[in-house]
Amino acid sequence: MAASAKRRRGWRKRLGALARFTGALVIVGGLYSVFSPGLYAQESAENTIDADAVKGQELYDTSCISCHGDSGEGIEGRGPSLIGVGSASVEFQVNTGRMPLANQGAQAPETYPQFTEEEAEWLGAYIEYLGGGAAVPDDLEALVENATVSEGGDLYRVNCSSCHGFAGGGGALSSGAHAPSLSGVTDEELYQAMLTGPQNMPVFADNELTPEQKADIIAYVQYIVNDDRDPGGVFSLGRFGPSTEGLAIFLVGMTALLLTTLWIAGKS
Repeated sequence: MAASAKRRRGWRKRLGALARFTGALVIVGGLYSVFSPGLYAQESAENTIDADAVKGQELYDTSCISCHGDSGEGIEGRGPSLIGVGSASVEFQVNTGRMPLANQGAQAPETYPQFTEEEAEWLGAYIEYLGGGAAVPDDLEALVENATVSEGGDLYRVNCSSCHGFAGGGGALSSGAHAPSLSGVTDEELYQAMLTGPQNMPVFADNELTPEQKADIIAYVQYIVNDDRDPGGVFSLGRFGPSTEGLAIFLVGMTALLLTTLWIAGKS
């Protein structure tokens, strides 16, 4: 009898353990069935490509893939990776005609754009889908309208004038490159250039120049360059600033003074 009772207790323990194990599986399976669809939906939503990016992919596959690779990873000797560059960089390069690049050189020249602004936005949406990156803020127009021109002038002279000139006329750089003139450049292009650092230009991220400071610089550039306000004075003289006019006045004044002195000496 004692042996039979022990066997029954052993079976009851085994059955109890099996029941607990089965219950645990049911609980885990239930939790998974509840939360897994939500996680899958969230992941799918993050990876969903929107309509603009689809159009951008079509343009990319016909005009950009030969240099930048199947998925924007770049091809050595042809084109850099576009992963992480964002829509701001793409739209700047495409809208200014620098891309697609016709020939490799020290610097991509600004030419007539081959795509419309809308198509550039599609390309930017696709590149941003591939790897994210910097984008122009939606309230840029409001930022520029509320900007302070005087503060933008201080920031421009510290961060930009060494390359683009005191009055935005541009200038030569090393290795055959150059800083272009800022005449005729739009607010959006100026912001994109500061945000992404095209060519030899440094990147001014938001931790270096805040969006408000970038807007101040834009307002100053538009004030001195595109509003025909020359900080050099009455005459532009290459729009290099007051130094060229000061030098011209010095040379003309000294020449006039010398000639006057010789004339007086001759008369006497």
